[in-house]
Amino acid sequence: MTTTTTGATDATGAAGAYAPKPGAAPLGRMIAAQAALETKMLLRNGEQLLLTVIIPTLLLVLFSAVDVVDTGTGASVDFLAPGILALAVMSTAFTGQAIATGFERRYGVLKRLAASPLPRWGLMTAKTLSVLVTEVLQIALLTLIAFALGWSPHGNPAAVLLLLLLGTAAFSGLGLLMAGTLKAEATLAAANLVFLLLLVGGGVIVPLDRFPDAAQSVLGLLPISALADGLRDVLKDGAGTPWGDLGVLAVWAVAGLAAAGRFFRWE
Repeated sequence: MTTTTTGATDATGAAGAYAPKPGAAPLGRMIAAQAALETKMLLRNGEQLLLTVIIPTLLLVLFSAVDVVDTGTGASVDFLAPGILALAVMSTAFTGQAIATGFERRYGVLKRLAASPLPRWGLMTAKTLSVLVTEVLQIALLTLIAFALGWSPHGNPAAVLLLLLLGTAAFSGLGLLMAGTLKAEATLAAANLVFLLLLVGGGVIVPLDRFPDAAQSVLGLLPISALADGLRDVLKDGAGTPWGDLGVLAVWAVAGLAAAGRFFRWE
């Protein structure tokens, strides 16, 4: 009886059927795999789901059904829905990403991932893709709920998309900056505190014109205010492209991402 071998090489030196082929996978495949893993981890995390899904949904339903805050003329949901969409972007791109990345940094996960064949910028790209996928799911859910509550949006979808992308970039840069410079516990506390403060004072539920004039000029420069007001101008009032709000978001995006790239520490 003769035995055939399908090892690394045969007698002639040709590669066998099961020859090992060491080396990294293509970069695109590595980024896609890491993005899928990041998304699964986020969706399985109860605390993250509380921030990204449950709180925005409850706020939208509660304040649309109960007339607690004077939102001006028209249905309450027409004012609230754009602000809640802005809150959803902030909860994922800033609060959730800052907390998750901060604890990954503390436990040495980032350090080990940085030593893998996936380059550091590829890891950041995967995290950004995960944020975008989560936001798509959030926006789809919140939009369906808002429609059920009687929402009637107007305006240019391209302007809405541009606002959401710039808002994501701005909040993502700020979240990574916080996660890469503070300790994990400090990031957890600071990210949740900022979330609550911007929820109250960022024009999400309470219109900015309810605040004193001096405060309005400052609050209007916050990224959450620019995103909420820009979305409201387009979706509620049917206005054109809100260049002023886009400019504010662009400044925050450039500043936040540049600072994160400069000061982020991987361990």
